[in-house]
Amino acid sequence: MGKRTVIPFGPQHPVLPEPIHLDLVLEDEKVVEAIPRIGYIHRGLEKLVEKKDFQQYTFVAERICGICSFMHGMGYCMSIESIMDIKIPERAEFLRTIWAELSRMHSHLLWLGLLADAFGFESLFMHSWRLREQVLDIFEETTGGRVIFSVCDIGGVRKDISPETLEKISGIITNMEKELTEITQVFLNDSSVKYRTKGVGVLSKQAAYDLGAVGPMAKASGISIDLRTQGYAAYGKLNFEPIIEIDGDSYARTSVRIKEIFQSMDLIKQAIAMIPEGEIKVKVTGTPNGEYFTRVEQPRGEVIYYAKANGSKFLDRLRVRTPTFANVPALLETLKGCALADVPILILTIDPCISCTER
Repeated sequence: MGKRTVIPFGPQHPVLPEPIHLDLVLEDEKVVEAIPRIGYIHRGLEKLVEKKDFQQYTFVAERICGICSFMHGMGYCMSIESIMDIKIPERAEFLRTIWAELSRMHSHLLWLGLLADAFGFESLFMHSWRLREQVLDIFEETTGGRVIFSVCDIGGVRKDISPETLEKISGIITNMEKELTEITQVFLNDSSVKYRTKGVGVLSKQAAYDLGAVGPMAKASGISIDLRTQGYAAYGKLNFEPIIEIDGDSYARTSVRIKEIFQSMDLIKQAIAMIPEGEIKVKVTGTPNGEYFTRVEQPRGEVIYYAKANGSKFLDRLRVRTPTFANVPALLETLKGCALADVPILILTIDPCISCTER
């Protein structure tokens, strides 16, 4: 056994979009163990249920994470609606699905840009984020916001999308497909990208299962897990299958996310074609009393919302378990035995959202 050294990685690093700290135990240039330390941006958002009533907390839930903001708001609303036995209008379900899939596109395109930046492909980074801007423009036109949208509400949604705008969105997405195909071919076929990702950070199917990996981290290791198949919102009316790869390496995780962008485009077009006319919200009366456990498929994987209400306007408890938190054990497994130079890429391949994790 060679001499071991411990070096800190993060919380500030050129590759990291948010602060995560790892103590890396090295033998020469090889990582033998990684010890995580989190808590740099803990904001106490779960504690706020004691100060913000269940209606007001819809806005707080969106601020758990700026990238997954719509889905955080949707997951929270779904948990309260289930406690109060509220059935939202069918049109609202389709609108939620459209915005949720736009969120998935925007999150994965952001991640692709960060990955390109980590490789030093600056022009590829710019092209990925240029496409992401088109998704944010759609959000701005339909919700008024580019990061926080505040359109999801208990009982439905606050804003409708006109038929003309829905047709426009469908056209924009169709035009994006050709450009996205050109950009993603670089990630999938370029020899230098393959060199940094093929066979690097392999997570076996059994290890992914044992460590509770979720989202693209699990799908890239051959685990067919996608909460959308349970049929919440309008997903039960749409046609799709989970995206699966079997190699379990960084290349497979990249491939899963790229294919999910195209899948999201297809789901949005399906939803636009099928969206019914009607109301977008039902009136909510009374206060929640009971508890419920909701699961939603975010871009990074399964997120859990546990809400416990006591009949007053303030909840007793809200617990959120985010996908990055679930994927940290799997990340540590992939880091064992890797080269020090591969650590930034492997951290990026779980698509870390530390503000989500620490709330």
